Amino acid sequence: MKILRLILFFILFLPLTKIVGQQKNYSIHTIAFYNFENLFDTINDPNTNDDEWTPKGMQHWTSKKYHQKLQNLSRVLLEIGSSENTNSPTFIGCSEIENRGVLEDLIQEPKIINKDYGIIHFDSPDKRGIDVALLYQKKYFKPTSYTNIPLYVYKDEVKIKQNSTIESVEKTDDDLEISPINNRVFTRDQLLITGFLDGEEINIIVNHWPSRSGGEKKTSPYREAAGALNRKIIDSLQRINPNAKVITLGDLNDGPFNNSVKKALGAKAKRVDVPSMGIYNPFEEMAKKGLGTIAFRDSWDIFDQIMVSQSLIKNDFSGFQYWKAGIYNKPFLIQTSGLYKGYPKRHSATEIGFSDHFPVYIYLIKELN
Repeated sequence: MKILRLILFFILFLPLTKIVGQQKNYSIHTIAFYNFENLFDTINDPNTNDDEWTPKGMQHWTSKKYHQKLQNLSRVLLEIGSSENTNSPTFIGCSEIENRGVLEDLIQEPKIINKDYGIIHFDSPDKRGIDVALLYQKKYFKPTSYTNIPLYVYKDEVKIKQNSTIESVEKTDDDLEISPINNRVFTRDQLLITGFLDGEEINIIVNHWPSRSGGEKKTSPYREAAGALNRKIIDSLQRINPNAKVITLGDLNDGPFNNSVKKALGAKAKRVDVPSMGIYNPFEEMAKKGLGTIAFRDSWDIFDQIMVSQSLIKNDFSGFQYWKAGIYNKPFLIQTSGLYKGYPKRHSATEIGFSDHFPVYIYLIKELN
């Protein structure tokens, strides 16, 4: 009996001891992006085309509706990435915000006020007044520099074949505005932030590339120019430090397979294909599986993407490295009835929803000593 008990002990406990001995502890941070879809306050700004989002405007945008929108968004921000990380995202890239004030109101919402988010924001030349910004938890991230980098594209630089096929054009709030003086297409700047995440330098670029208003093919050169600018920014960081850790995220108004992402930016779908100082896009494989962050006529695409430099996929966990990515599409974010059943639950005449986009996220992890 003693021998049998001894054998049983070795069978039951030695494998467990071995597994426990191999366990490692990691620091984890969630990086998210969310298009807030028309996060406007109720005040009419004479310098932008925001009349629709005022109490007397077409949306009848009242203080009650505005605060319900803030409450809805704060619920989402608290929960993004919660399947693997109990803390809300350390970084939240955001787009379709009217000004800094709406973000100041958002971070004061009861659900997230204790997260102590900081704000990095600049006004963009977009004629509706919508901008990009970064929210970050001050406890973990210390910004050292940030700047807005304008995208200069012009209508007369775009060559369209006269016999090009007429496209099915999606109706969008994000119409392209073009200067009558020099044909410049007014769009959002790209926001570059550098700082230290738990003592390690990280670079983040927040994007909202030109819309498809007017047709995907017709406007593709604008987004290709945005992708080229993004690549130029990354190149400049890597010239200073070839091992610079760069995260570029945003609403690209293009999917992972479009030229702006595949050619202009040069993103790769598989880690093994990413060259030194290249860019890895984990959302391309998701798109191949039919997943999406936005839908049009029952066709899904992933406009919202987070990509990382090759320095973040080396599997050297002595510093922060990319772990995995996801789309946050919980049931409460999905329309359950009507014409748009199954789509992201956006604002309607009868209900203050969330957004017409699902948010996306990645995790960064680092081995603890």
